[in-house]
Amino acid sequence: MTTSISRTTRRMPGWAKVLTAVVVVIAVLFAGLRLAVLPGLRDIFGTETHDRSGPALLKSIQDMSRYDAASGNFQVVVDLEKDAKFLPQAIRGTRTLYVGAGTVEGYVDLGKLGKQDVTVNSDRTSASIKLPKATLGKPALDPDHSYTVSKQRGLLDRLGDIFSDNPNSEQAVQKLASKHIAEAAKTSGLTTRAETNTTNMLKGLLGSLGFKNVNISYSA
Repeated sequence: MTTSISRTTRRMPGWAKVLTAVVVVIAVLFAGLRLAVLPGLRDIFGTETHDRSGPALLKSIQDMSRYDAASGNFQVVVDLEKDAKFLPQAIRGTRTLYVGAGTVEGYVDLGKLGKQDVTVNSDRTSASIKLPKATLGKPALDPDHSYTVSKQRGLLDRLGDIFSDNPNSEQAVQKLASKHIAEAAKTSGLTTRAETNTTNMLKGLLGSLGFKNVNISYSA
C-alpha cells in the first residue's frame, strides 16, 4: 500500500506540481496577512524605511550682500493638459491638477553701493544714501504644502508608466507653478514693501549712530 502511494506521488504531472506550489504560496501570503493584523504581530510583516543617502557635498560658497526686506507667500492651482494631435485623450494624453505653494523674497542688493552713492556731512549728523531698486528673488516651492490633486492619463501613458519610472513626472507642473508665482509677485507690490522696509532699517541704524537727518533714495 505504501509503495503504491509513493509511486502515485512520483507520477504527478508537472502542471499539477506547479499548481500545488502556487496554492502553497498563496496560502502562506494569506496567512501572513492575517498575522499582520493581529495585535502584537504587525511589526513582523510591517515595512521599514532606511535612509541610505550619501553625505551632502558642498559645491560652492557665495558671499551674500543683499538685504532680504520682504517675503511673499503665494499659492497657485496648475491645470496642465497634454494631448496627442491625432489620438483621443483616453488613448494618449495627460491632465494634471497641481497645487503649488511657494515664497518670493524682495531684496535690496547693498553690495552694489559705491562711494559716490553715500554722502555724509562734515559733522556726521546728516547722510544721503542712493540704493539700487529692490529686486525679486526666484520662487521657492514649499514641498510640504505643494501636492498633486489628480492626474489623468491615457491608456498608452498608463502602459508606459508600468515599464518605466519617470522621476521627473512632476517637473513640468512644478516649473509652471514657479512661473505663475513669479508673475504674481511682480504685481504684488513686494518690491515697494522691500524698499520701505530697507529705508526704515537704515534710518533706524544710522539714527542709533547719531545721524539726525537720513535721506534714502533708489536709483532707476
